[in-house]
Order: sequence, then C-alpha cells, then structure tokens
Amino acid sequence: MPFQSPFPPIDVPDVSLPAFVLEQCAARGDHPALVDGVTGRTITYAELPVLVRRAAAGLAARGFGRGDVFAVWCPNVLEYAVIIHAVTLLGGTVTTANPLYTVDELSAQLADARARMLLTIAPLLPAAREAATRAGVRELLVLGEPPEGSGATPFAALYVHGDEPPAVTIDPGVDLAFLPYSSGTTGLPKGVMLTHRNVVANILQTTPAEVQVVRADDRVLAVLPFFHIYGLVPVLNAGLRLGATLIVLPRFELEGFLQAMSAHRVSVCFVVPPIVLALAKHPAVAAHDLSALRLVFSGAAPLDAGLARACAERLGCTVRQGYGLTESSPVTHLSSPFDPPDKVGAVGRLVANCELRIVDLATGGDVGPGADGEVWIRGPQVMRGYLARPDATAATLDADGWLHTGDVGFVDADGFLFVVDRVKELIKYKGLQVAPAELEGLLLAHHDVADVAVIPHPDAEAGEVPAAYVVPRPGVAADADTAEGLRAWVAARVAPHKRIRHVTFVEQIPKSPSGKILRRVLVARARAAAEAPSLAGASTGPASTPVGTSPG
Repeated sequence: MPFQSPFPPIDVPDVSLPAFVLEQCAARGDHPALVDGVTGRTITYAELPVLVRRAAAGLAARGFGRGDVFAVWCPNVLEYAVIIHAVTLLGGTVTTANPLYTVDELSAQLADARARMLLTIAPLLPAAREAATRAGVRELLVLGEPPEGSGATPFAALYVHGDEPPAVTIDPGVDLAFLPYSSGTTGLPKGVMLTHRNVVANILQTTPAEVQVVRADDRVLAVLPFFHIYGLVPVLNAGLRLGATLIVLPRFELEGFLQAMSAHRVSVCFVVPPIVLALAKHPAVAAHDLSALRLVFSGAAPLDAGLARACAERLGCTVRQGYGLTESSPVTHLSSPFDPPDKVGAVGRLVANCELRIVDLATGGDVGPGADGEVWIRGPQVMRGYLARPDATAATLDADGWLHTGDVGFVDADGFLFVVDRVKELIKYKGLQVAPAELEGLLLAHHDVADVAVIPHPDAEAGEVPAAYVVPRPGVAADADTAEGLRAWVAARVAPHKRIRHVTFVEQIPKSPSGKILRRVLVARARAAAEAPSLAGASTGPASTPVGTSPG
C-alpha cells in the first residue's frame, strides 16, 4: 500500500499562477517584495502587479500570446518575477536557461522549446543573439539599454503600452506555465511540462502552518538561481505568495552572500549543501552578523546530517532540508522546523495530497518502513510529461500517474523519508544536473577518443563532479598532456558545472551484452581504488588500474 501524507488534504483552486501568486499584492501596499541585495533597488508589493500588467501589455503588442514560449536567460534580477508573470498572464509558457550555458547549449534548448522571444542581460547579448538566430527566435529583449545596432529591444520598451493586457482564458490543468529543462532519470535535457495547476498545487503543498518554512515577516535570501526549479518555485513564487521580502542576489559569492545576509537582516536562507558547508566551516562567516537568521533550508541534493548539525550549532539556527524533482514542480517531501532533532538526516515527510511508494528494485513490489527501494511519487504537482518525448515520458511517468524518481530511499516508522542512493545516473554538481550521456557524446566527437564513459566522482565542495574514463585511439599517448587537452576541449563547449574534472585512461569500457555502459561497475572500481591503501610513489586516480590520470 502507498504511504500517505500525514497532513490534511488541501483544495487546489482552479486558478492561473499569476492570479494565485499576486492575489494579495495590492493589500500589502509598500511592503518590499523584491530587493536587489547589492544596490538596494526595491519593487514593492503594490508595484509588482502593475509592472506585470504593463509588461504583459507590451508583450501582447508585439504579438506574443497564449501558447507561445518565452525564454529567460539571465542571472537573478528583480525583473525575473515581472516577466514570468507577464508571460503566464497571457497564457504563454516560460522556459528558463542557465546563464552559464554556451551558445550551443542555449540554442539547443531554444529550438527544442520553440521559443518565440528571449530575455537576457547586456553582457550575454552577443551569445544570446547568436543562439537566438540559430534557433529562429523572433525577438531578443535585453535588460538595460542595448548597444546601437544590436537588434535587441530594451525591456523597458514593454512598459509603454499601458497596463491593460488582453484578457486570456487559461485552463490551469492544461496550459503550461513553466518549461524548465531536466535530464530526468537518464539522457539529454528534456522540457518538463508544468501546468499552472501543478505549480499552484505545489506552492499550497509547501506553505501550510504544519511546516511553516517561510512567514510573511521573513526576509528571504534569494541566491539560488531562478532558472532552476528550486529557485523558481519554492523561493521566488512561494515567497511572493506568502508576502515575504526576497533579497535577490545575481550569483553566489561567499563574501557578498554574507554581506547581504548581514546588511538585510536575512531570517531565512534557501541553499544547497555546498553553501551549508561554507556556513558551517568557512572562517569568513565569523566576521558577519547573522543573528537574524532563524532557518537554513537545503535542497537539490542530499545534506549530510553531521554537516546540518554543525551548521545549526555554529549559527544558532534551525537547518532543515526537502526533496523533490523538476518533474514534481519540485517538492514532494519537506522537513519542518518543528521536526524532532533525530530527523535531521531525513528529507522530511510527504506534503499534502501526495502519495509515495518504495519499490523493491529486484521484485518490483512495494516494501514497508525501513526497507530500501526506488522512490515513486504521485500527486497534483507531478508534470504532464516531457515535451515531444513520449517514450521518455512513458519511462518516467506510468499509466497510473506514478513518477519513477530513480532515487533509492526508505521511510522510517514515523513517515520520514531518507534518500540513500540513486538508480539514475545523473551527476549532481552543487544541485545542478549533469547528464553523463551528453558529455560522452561530446567526448566521442574528439579525434583522440575511441570510447568513453562518464561517472560521478565525490567532491567535498561540489558534492559530485564529472569524471571521464577514456579509451584513447591507437597511437594517442595516455598521458597527462592528453588528459588536460581533453578537459580543456570539453570546458570550451559546456557550462562550468558540466566540465570534466578527472580523466582516467583505460583499455576498455565495461558494457552489458546489449552495449549499455555499466557505469555502476566503474563507480564500484572508483570506490575500491579510493578505499585501497596507496602505494608509495604510485599515481592514483578515481578508478582502479588507470593507464593515466589527470585530476581536475
């Protein structure tokens, strides 16, 4: 039998995302909604819906409407909240992209999503223009004043068409609000179709009094990237729905991060495990006043229980974590500030209206409390499917509505989920997904590579980094110079989080009879090599019997 949420069921209203998130804005008046953590520039709650309507009117005047896709390619800025709600107010769909993407990566997403318009910032404009041209994007908008002759439209130009956009009827259960890209359980990035109802449901699931992560009087540090589902929904949209003040930072840089927390008296901080590590151990933390901080909430990757305790003790605050996937909008489990201390290592309990199965990997049958198995989820926040990928959808979302997460975990007697491993082969670099297949395909295009496999390699700061096992072509030297050349070649073609950090030369890649790479065999070899006593003078790499290695 499936595990059920311990929380009372909630009613999910039949309403659009902007109507839901912005519902109480006018009543909050001059209360700050979004504050630039560097400059102090502020958008109040009263101003936010006005800016949304004006931007929507400007988009409509340019022919953007229901069913169109709008891409956002920029770091965290205050206008992120404006544009996503302007687009969804018109019945359009927002696809978000990592600002560190290369032109190739961005153009691939734009083309797959069939984006009609793209918003970026001035420093990214040349790359954005090239990607937009390749993908057939019709119009390029830029925050600030674009260089003369750039062909880009200033974002402010959207505001000159009044504040009465055309009325659009939205079907919340059908129309897509967001189209973030995820690698799912395996393979290359795919568009995750999230409806208005999916996202509204998840905000309601994560904001009841029983869990109370954020309150209206909180000042929330919004440093997690809004292009990522974690920053987009639990931080940005849930924060605005609840009436909190979001202190927005464009990127994580430790000193600036700490200064913003101190200067703005941040009370809640959403982070990923590497930031928890810095808060627990970095000496720079001691130089800043973080006394207003009451809660550190970690997500996107598992948080070690010992590290959570160390952070909590140092800062005198509560440290909790949650669990979810892009495919579930994202939250399925949430730990609360009210949870017992012995549950620190858990990712929490099922949110309301959500069901869980733990499925034995060998038998396919359900298992009870304390037994490991694959985590399956069902609830109103689960995606419609992958865009134009029926086979990938069927492999992840079954006919009964169960989302097969690819993660392995167990539920204890009190209903808390502990995630212990992954069936899927994705690499989690600081909470960002890296698909081994993408890097393997790239490396196979290099003339020095005969065969290759990519696996996760443990890293104290990032959690995991990509490590490549390479069979060199005949006549190619399996040495440090070749390894460094391969690493540099990949680095020039991918975003920083996808860079290969270790290269190990091997004679062959282990594969099944059907030709599938046996990555688990390589992972086991790497663990064995790491645990084996080192030989004096020997060069060790992440795998056993390497021909040559190059650490990142």
